[in-house]
Amino acid sequence: MQPAFSTSLRVYVATVLSSTSTSLFATGFDLPDQDAFAAGRGMAFVATADNPSAIYYNPAGISQLDGHHLRGGVYGLHLGVEYDSPAGRSFDNENPWHAVPQVFYTYGPQKLPLTFGLGVFSPFGLSMEWPQDTGFRTVATEGSLTYMTINPVVAWAIRPNLSVAAGLTVNYAEIDLRQGLFWPSQSYDAFRVKGDGWALGYNLGVLWKPCEKLSFGASFRSITTPNLEGRTSFRNGVTLPLPGGAAVPSFAQQKVDAEADFPFPLKTIVGVSYRPNPRWNFEFNADYTDWNRLNTVTIKQAAAFPPLLPQDIPLTFDWESSWYFEWGATRYFDNGWHVSGGYIFNQNSVPDAHYTPLISDLDRHFFSVGAGRKGNHIGFDLAYQFGYGPTRTVRGSAPSASGQTADGDYTFLSHAVMLTLEYQF
Repeated sequence: MQPAFSTSLRVYVATVLSSTSTSLFATGFDLPDQDAFAAGRGMAFVATADNPSAIYYNPAGISQLDGHHLRGGVYGLHLGVEYDSPAGRSFDNENPWHAVPQVFYTYGPQKLPLTFGLGVFSPFGLSMEWPQDTGFRTVATEGSLTYMTINPVVAWAIRPNLSVAAGLTVNYAEIDLRQGLFWPSQSYDAFRVKGDGWALGYNLGVLWKPCEKLSFGASFRSITTPNLEGRTSFRNGVTLPLPGGAAVPSFAQQKVDAEADFPFPLKTIVGVSYRPNPRWNFEFNADYTDWNRLNTVTIKQAAAFPPLLPQDIPLTFDWESSWYFEWGATRYFDNGWHVSGGYIFNQNSVPDAHYTPLISDLDRHFFSVGAGRKGNHIGFDLAYQFGYGPTRTVRGSAPSASGQTADGDYTFLSHAVMLTLEYQF
């Protein structure tokens, strides 16, 4: 029979970890901004897909490209998230600046109906960091996710107006996530998960132009589930009394090997482009991300830390699938110049019951403008994107064992600039 003291501590720590489960995937931000031309027109690009970034948006689109095309750039983002606690205090994300690179290459032989492409990009990522005295320290403090994809594709022009494509994705993910264990505001203790791993997936695309003025596009990107191998670690610098006379003793940092299978969602995009004349291109896309595959994830440790930590820690997410609705327009001018504008509405995915400050999820609106030029050999695009999320009030989120919750008001404001260069040869 286990001592009551040991059992109570196991329950105590398990409650802390399970109540903060969503923070373990909280930085899994979807990053659909992979090209400045697409970003300038609100990511409404799946039915246009006429530059090498189509490898991400709709690989069937690269069938429109002859010869060699090399296109790459960087997405610079300032991610402003503000939290207002029920006690009336305000806090800001302490890690708002991010830079995300991407590069795409395509080759279309003149005498073959096939076009080959290779992309390297980050479809998920970014990070968040909060102060220690927010009131949700034992729910979440900071986290980062790096997710890189290498994506070779082949597109086949079945007919002049119909193309299909398929590709393989080789994906690398690395996470580093932290939260408090017991103490509400002081950094006396912490729990950390760090690991990395690889996974294979695939993507598909189709592009159909039934007439000169209309084109339809669709793409699909599969779920991936890397096995993240690394370590969990925890420390506690003071003795914490518990109800009933028990206490959590102080101890130095402990580490143990651990692993977990983390599912990243499938994504599918459908869209239609209307071109009333060669100078205008209007498009609408519906972009679906299947977050509801993220239900329960189990951290499997090589050993338990009796009486503090169980060996396996099941984490409940219960995220919900969500949509982007994207509208875009481009006006083409002489000498290769063009300007674009767009709007996106993005639904939230995280319910109040499992809300985490590390993603601060809420409905968001994005407005964008862009301009660029396509020359005979060199081209460029520059886009600006403004993001706004009306205040989301979270109530009834799961409390940690110390009684802290993620309840409060969250607002979102972002500014992004994206530059893409292309060389054709």
